[in-house]
Amino acid sequence: MPSIAILRTKDRSKFSSILGLAMKLRKNTLQPLRFDYSGALGASHGIDQKEIDGLLPQLAAIRDEMMSTELEMLAKKIPTPAAMEPLDAGFVMMPARLLKEYESDRSGSELGRLFKRANQIHALVDRVVVLGIGGSYMGARAILESCCQPYWNELSRADRGSKPRMYFEGNNVDNDSTQALLHLLGAHKNKEVMTTDERWALVVISKSGGTLETAAAFRQFLSALEVSVGGDRNKLLELLVPVTGDGGKLHKMATELGVTDMYPVPDGVGGRFSILSAVGLVPTALLGVNVIELLQGAAAMTDHFAKASAQENIVLQHVAVNHLLEKKRNASIRVMSVWSKALESFGLWYDQLSAESLGKQLLGFTPLTTVNTRDLHSRHQQHQEGARDKVFNNVIVDSYRFDHLPIGSRASDADSLNEIADKTLPEVMKAAIDGTNQALRDDGRPYTNLHVPCVDELHMGQLFQMMMLATVVEGRLMGINPYGQPGVESYKKNMNRLLGRK
Repeated sequence: MPSIAILRTKDRSKFSSILGLAMKLRKNTLQPLRFDYSGALGASHGIDQKEIDGLLPQLAAIRDEMMSTELEMLAKKIPTPAAMEPLDAGFVMMPARLLKEYESDRSGSELGRLFKRANQIHALVDRVVVLGIGGSYMGARAILESCCQPYWNELSRADRGSKPRMYFEGNNVDNDSTQALLHLLGAHKNKEVMTTDERWALVVISKSGGTLETAAAFRQFLSALEVSVGGDRNKLLELLVPVTGDGGKLHKMATELGVTDMYPVPDGVGGRFSILSAVGLVPTALLGVNVIELLQGAAAMTDHFAKASAQENIVLQHVAVNHLLEKKRNASIRVMSVWSKALESFGLWYDQLSAESLGKQLLGFTPLTTVNTRDLHSRHQQHQEGARDKVFNNVIVDSYRFDHLPIGSRASDADSLNEIADKTLPEVMKAAIDGTNQALRDDGRPYTNLHVPCVDELHMGQLFQMMMLATVVEGRLMGINPYGQPGVESYKKNMNRLLGRK
């Protein structure tokens, strides 16, 4: 079974000084993600191990170039070749950089300032609204759903540890959704709120401030927030947190309002690669999620990516298997089959990451997230017996947050479940995973298993970073620039023209 042990490979001197996890883990123990691609091997339906071995040296060369040339260009500000612009590789080293800066300056570093601001807001509000679209909100939502209790917003303030509920808007122009959230916040009362339970804060995330969906929502929610503080500018500034770039429309508007405590959308980091920057970390800190462990997990994955041999490198293996299946077996649809509801938004985050990065020049696979066992009862019939154009990448959680819950017995066995009364839900889930994989294997449908030890900050950090690194490697392999999204810009121009905007 192909598998990976993170941080257990010999150090390669070329990269020995790039990283260094100087900070100790505060709570959990780092366990490796494991990638088993045996379900994708087979002469009749899959690929051959020799094909994988043949591609790995090319992928290793791409990795070496990523960890040297691109980072050197960023560090020395060497102009990027026009054909490769933009070169937004800053996400690679960002987790390690943020951790080192925090270790050397706990109060003045970006993380130090962020933690202080989050603690201030925790004491003031019971709700936070996050405005952003695409990469400006999808990562934060994926962290919320994976690292917080599944029904977070329904918990009492005490059960949330005095951390706020969180809502996401500015990612659409849906009239009813916007109105409903404003109503939930009490905007229809048109009066100042006086208690913590009624008070809310606003986080707005946009590098330029020019994206219409988020800009329009900011106007609407800012007006409601101004009413909620009785027009008091000082109170407003306590509850408003912009995350933006320098010099854009949002930065200008926030400056006019008197905001001095803004957080950066860093240069050299594209929106869909920004989850581990302030873009994702501001909402994460407000939720009380362990930001340090999230970053340490990501830094550990970068360290593994940089140092592990190609034959042991989980990132390169993942790219090799999936890319070869697309080329050799027409697996142009990649189904990310997550076996936990907590990972649904992670799957949607990856859909955007891969679609915007690799869907260019008439190339690129189609990503599709399914949540099982739920979607076995909706999509699986087509997946099992439809066109042979898919690979199924299972993401499997090995251990759970809560104690294992048995089915239980009843005196009346009308539902005929007493025979498995002692079986727990994790045991049922394992049977479903194994049974589904067996059905795929019997029908010659390729699949892989990516094992996540548990769904928490440390291991989600690894998972996020793994997928971002894999996406860039595959883009380079395809001969395209994985950064930028020219197709998205076209729709924006058309929409603004149809609205009569200059």
